[in-house]
Amino acid sequence: MERITVRPFTKDDWPALERIHDRARRKELEWAGLWDAFVPFAQASVREGLFDYTVCVAVFEGAVRGFAAFSEDELAWLYVDPDYGRRGIGKRLIEYVQKHAKRPLSVEVLAGNEPALRLYQSMGFSALKTSSGKMPGNESFEVTAILMEKRQ
Repeated sequence: MERITVRPFTKDDWPALERIHDRARRKELEWAGLWDAFVPFAQASVREGLFDYTVCVAVFEGAVRGFAAFSEDELAWLYVDPDYGRRGIGKRLIEYVQKHAKRPLSVEVLAGNEPALRLYQSMGFSALKTSSGKMPGNESFEVTAILMEKRQ
C-alpha cells in the first residue's frame, strides 16, 4: 500500500485544491440537503478566508488527493477527492493537524454529513452541540452544524 504524505500547501497545489473542493463540497452539500448553496473554490477560498489558516495537502499515488486548513484550535477545512475516499487520506490529514494544533481542537460538521461525522468520531472527536445559522461564505442559506471537539 502506497504511503500518504502530508506537507504544507504550495501555490502549485492550487488547481488540485480547486478540483478536490468543488467535487467534494458538492457531495457534502448534497448530504446536508443544500445542493443550491454551492460556491466554487475560487470564491469560497476568499469568502471563507482559507489562507487565514495553515493549509496542508495529502499526496497519494503521486498527486494531491486531499487538503486541510487549520488554526491552533480549529480544523476549518478538510476535503478529500471523492474518487479517493475511504483510503485513509482524511485520517492522515487529521493526524497531521492534531500534531500541529493545540487542544482542544474543534471542527464543525454540516448536519447530514454522516461520513464526516463517522470519520471525526473514529478519530476521537465528540459532539458538543448542534446549532443553526447562516452558512459561512454563502449567507443566503441557513445551515445546521454539529460542533465537535477533541480534547487529548
